Amino acid sequence: MHKRTKIKIAIFVLVVGMACMFTAVVTDHWAVLSPQVHKLNETCEAAHFGLWRLCKKHIYMTPENYVEGHGCGPISLPGDENCTYFRHFTPGQDTEIFEYKTQKEYNISAAAISIFSLGFMILGSLCLLGSCTGKGKGRDYLLKPAGMFFAFAGLCSFISLEVMRQSVKRMIESEDTIWIDYYYSWSFACACTSFVLLFLTGIALLILSMPQMPRNPWETCMDAEPEQAE
Repeated sequence: MHKRTKIKIAIFVLVVGMACMFTAVVTDHWAVLSPQVHKLNETCEAAHFGLWRLCKKHIYMTPENYVEGHGCGPISLPGDENCTYFRHFTPGQDTEIFEYKTQKEYNISAAAISIFSLGFMILGSLCLLGSCTGKGKGRDYLLKPAGMFFAFAGLCSFISLEVMRQSVKRMIESEDTIWIDYYYSWSFACACTSFVLLFLTGIALLILSMPQMPRNPWETCMDAEPEQAE
């Protein structure tokens, strides 16, 4: 396969990875939390949240909807929903979320790291744009920083995922929590997908930008003829 074709495939995969990361950052279905259901034919309150917002949903539980051993939900059932934004950067606030002291520091960290991921994606996109519009050796040269920026974006995505996972784990294990059941939802899956696509494709793009390997054992990489991405 021609080198330029490989680069085009890598760019397409990176676009998909960036779309997944952007979707994960702006949506609030990273995790779904459910309390215990004490009585049927009454409303219970489930919650789902993301990096910026918490949504609580009042769901009317009937015997047909209730699954023994599970909490309130599923979250897809109809009900009144109320969403509030986390006050990440408001100093002096001791916000009560999830009906006990919130793990605010986790959400601040995950949100900040996701912003770094978006920043690296923007820098990588600018390098790709310069590579596509440039000529000669400049085209291949800009692929190197582009690959590194996208790999860094993938790493930031992974760190944000782990911080969010630890946040959910700490909330569930707290003695003051009302939540007994949880699962990670589609926003979390989008972030996982973006990590895999951005990190691996960024490394692949970095490898594609490297000098051509020597064809003969007595040659060095400097002696080999450069392979231009036409």
